[in-house]
Amino acid sequence: MLAAILLSFGVIFVAELGDKSQLMAMTFALRYRWWVVLGGITVATTLVHLVSVAVGHYLGVALPTAAISIVGGIAFLIFGLWTLRGDDLTDDEQNKAGRVTRSAFIAVASAFFLAELGDKTMLATITLATDNDWIGVWIGSTVGMVAADALAIIVGSVLGKHLPDGFIKIGAAVLFFVIGIWLLLEGIFPDSSAGIIGGGVVLAVSVLGALARMIWKRSRATDSATHLVDDNRTPID
Repeated sequence: MLAAILLSFGVIFVAELGDKSQLMAMTFALRYRWWVVLGGITVATTLVHLVSVAVGHYLGVALPTAAISIVGGIAFLIFGLWTLRGDDLTDDEQNKAGRVTRSAFIAVASAFFLAELGDKTMLATITLATDNDWIGVWIGSTVGMVAADALAIIVGSVLGKHLPDGFIKIGAAVLFFVIGIWLLLEGIFPDSSAGIIGGGVVLAVSVLGALARMIWKRSRATDSATHLVDDNRTPID
């Protein structure tokens, strides 16, 4: 079993590096407490990989991965709109803070569960479970994925402490939209690069839009300062 744990840990950890799951983890960590995000990821990963080893070891059946990916994409688009709308509850009130934490945990866990069903890490786990001890594969793959996503959570938590709230809100919403389009197109056009291309286009357009807005704001600020200087000049007789 130890060999299965080490093998599955290594495979899944490497497979997660640079995957959309890390982007998801970082995005959630920008908005919520790190331990809430890590807890949601751990629960979702444990369940997804339990399904994976069951499929690989016992069932040997295919999941409707395209449909699941489409549902996950729609969910992330909703998360993006939810983020733009903002939370109605404040952290200053104890009861409301508790409700925010619960809703955040449910959002993270459900998002990761939907996103990982049919993902390459799930397929890798299924493959590993066909030829190795299923309990070892379950443990190793779960720990490997949580460890990889924990790195992204650290990045998100650090950025969240140093970036303005408005920037975090817009940035997190954009990333949710990127992931949503990515999953949606993966479900509609399976076995193609449409998902990652679509997500990249959304990200590029968002970045260009942000740059254009920044340049426009600076231009307006410069014009306002110039007019202010002109208005304050004393006329020479």
